[in-house]
Amino acid sequence: MDFNVQSTTPIYIQIAEWLENEILADRLLPNGKVYSQYQLAEIFNINPATAGKGLTILVEKEILYKKRGLGMFVIVDAKQRILATRRSETLTQLAMEIVQEAKRLAVSDEDLIQLIKHIQKEG
Repeated sequence: MDFNVQSTTPIYIQIAEWLENEILADRLLPNGKVYSQYQLAEIFNINPATAGKGLTILVEKEILYKKRGLGMFVIVDAKQRILATRRSETLTQLAMEIVQEAKRLAVSDEDLIQLIKHIQKEG
């Protein structure tokens, strides 16, 4: 995989997202060892510090944990945590966009709620 250097998303974020995707695809398993920052740097031809920053994000999000002297490992419920976070973030972002568009179109809160209820019944 090559990282999108044209993207406004920093490479270390792209590394964290790639690792999350590997967990979601069951290529990195619970309690399984994760690539080191040096392995990631070599694989993706990036600076080890950049790769390390991506790993640190996942430690802070409690997706990975460190074993001193052994490396990084996947937390047991990492897949569920990633799914919950992505669902929450995605739905929040979509809801914000819908609310903003409804305001631009002068759709009342009540009409918007009724529209959502109607769509739920249809779907």
